[in-house]
Amino acid sequence: MGLTSTSATSISTTTITTTISTTMSTITTTITSDTINDITTILTTSNTITSSSNSIITSGIGDTSTATLNTDSTATTTTSTDTTSTTNLTTTTTTTETTTTTTTTTTTTTTTSTETTTTTTTETTTTTTTTTTTTTITTTTTTTTTTTETTTTTTTTTTTTTTTTTTSTTSTTTTTTTTTTTTTTTTTATKTTTITTTTTTTTTTTTSSTPTTTTTTSTTSTTSTTTLVNPCTSGGYVWNTTGITILNSTQISAASNLFFDSSNTLYIVDEGPNSVIWKLPKNAVIPILVAGQVLSTGSNSSQLSSPQSAYLDSQQNLYVSDYYNNRVQKYINGSTRGITMAGILATAGTALNVIAGTRYICFDATETYMYIADSDDNRIMRFRSNSTSGTNGTIVAGGNGAGNGNTQLYYPWGMHYLPSVSSYLYITNFNGHTVMKWAPGDTSGIFLAGTSGVSGSNATLLNNPIGIKIDTYLNMFVVDQSNHRVQLFCNNNRTASTIAGTGTAGASAQQLNNPRGIAFDSLMNMYIADASNQRIQKFLKL
Repeated sequence: MGLTSTSATSISTTTITTTISTTMSTITTTITSDTINDITTILTTSNTITSSSNSIITSGIGDTSTATLNTDSTATTTTSTDTTSTTNLTTTTTTTETTTTTTTTTTTTTTTSTETTTTTTTETTTTTTTTTTTTTITTTTTTTTTTTETTTTTTTTTTTTTTTTTTSTTSTTTTTTTTTTTTTTTTTATKTTTITTTTTTTTTTTTSSTPTTTTTTSTTSTTSTTTLVNPCTSGGYVWNTTGITILNSTQISAASNLFFDSSNTLYIVDEGPNSVIWKLPKNAVIPILVAGQVLSTGSNSSQLSSPQSAYLDSQQNLYVSDYYNNRVQKYINGSTRGITMAGILATAGTALNVIAGTRYICFDATETYMYIADSDDNRIMRFRSNSTSGTNGTIVAGGNGAGNGNTQLYYPWGMHYLPSVSSYLYITNFNGHTVMKWAPGDTSGIFLAGTSGVSGSNATLLNNPIGIKIDTYLNMFVVDQSNHRVQLFCNNNRTASTIAGTGTAGASAQQLNNPRGIAFDSLMNMYIADASNQRIQKFLKL
């Protein structure tokens, strides 16, 4: 009997079930931004967590059969703020679960106003300024998801225990194969999800005055600018060249000087043979005697001898330079008797308390000091206005002998002082044929017109200048006696234009004959003391 062996094989089948969980977190934030009122508001914040569970079953060897089981759960958290808005800005952050996910969203809103400056200049300047406002909103959302999956698989396998028992006597062979397969699969899933949401909103508003979105600052500047245009250079100084006689030889003898007071009354210094002071009120035709005696010269308190100049102070006191008496007389407010306040009667010389030939006089702005053209001594003297006879004066210009140098004067005659405009005395050198300006107390002066020691009749030369007036523009009006004309020198110009006279002596309405003094009324009409024609001529301003 032969031996027969039978083998039986058992194949085990393993089935594995895998479960996958998916968690989805959705955060929705609604933000409102009001650019008009500069207000940013978080309206709603929604946090939605969705969990899904999928199961995949794998079986067989090399074959896959899939069955999907979905289990969804949703958790929603909503925060709401009820605010009326103009513009809504919505930021949505969605995070799908991975091992670690961080999502940051930054939203920046910038509002810029354009600065506009409007400047209008028509002697008025207007400036409008609009400020700039910047609003910055920053939202940061951080979501952190941590998932820990722990899978424990325990497999116990007991395989192939074969027991073979052979009994030879019965010729029977029994083979028992026992296969025990134990498969234990334990799946443990631990899922930890941490969600952190941080929202930061920063609003920065810069305004000029009020915490509103729109701030308008209006600045209005009104500037009034007065531009002085010199009429001498702009063509504004024009006079009629035909004079009008307002006083003639039946009323005056030989006028040497003129001036107007604040009420437009004309004062006339009549040097001889009358030797008196007249005044002619506005619109009057007959002059009024105010000092001296008609047809009488002398040295007593009521007499004058060839007066040359006069000045009326703010107290209505009248000062007169009495040439041949070498003195200055003061007439107190309407008095007909004068008081000597400078010089010594009938005494000439170079001492400081005497005057040799008083010509023009003028005062400072406060009427504290009086300046006297001491022509025979070739100097300008200064005395206090309350001085008395014999009081010492001070030399403020010249005093270095007659000459044509800038430290000398040469028979100074005319003089004008306008301290509100200039600190200089303006002086005519009769024998030097020039005009100088000299600051009181300086050791030298400055030549402004003419050529020292040279007489002539062209536009740059003078011949024995006497009367002088300056205006607020420092233009000079010079009475050019021996050329029988009046010359106008614009400021800083040594070439003159003739505004009265023809350059030739005569008695016509267009001519002058040895003119001496000059004055202007409030309308800038020009008056000339036409000495040798024994008249006062008026030239109308055009």
